[in-house]
Amino acid sequence: QVQLVESGGGLVQPGGSLRLSCAASGSSVGNYVMKWYRQAPGKQREWVATISREGNTNYAGSVQGRFTISRDNAKNTGYLQMNSLKPEDTAVYICNAVRLQRYWGQGTQVTVSS
Repeated sequence: QVQLVESGGGLVQPGGSLRLSCAASGSSVGNYVMKWYRQAPGKQREWVATISREGNTNYAGSVQGRFTISRDNAKNTGYLQMNSLKPEDTAVYICNAVRLQRYWGQGTQVTVSS
C-alpha cells in the first residue's frame, strides 16, 4: 500500500509556471508507475501524464510540450512541472501510483486566471 499527498497548487497567471509534488509513504515509489490526472468542475477526469519505473514518459496532447513529469526515488516523490499555463489548465490535479493496484492522492487545486 502507498499513501500520496499532493502539494504545490495555487493561483498563477496565464503563461506562468507551477511545480506540483506528490509525496509518497508506505512503499518505495521506485516500484510504481506514477501518473497525474486532473479534473475541472463539470468535466470528466482527464489523464495528464505518466512516468514509468524506468523514467519513460507519456503526455496528454493538451499538455504535451508544456508539462514535464518526473520522479525522485531517493525522496520518494513525484513531480509535475507545468509551464506556459493556460486558463483551461485550471483543475484539481491528482497524483496516482500503480503497481498491482492503483492508489490516489487527494488532489491539489491549480487555478490559472488573469
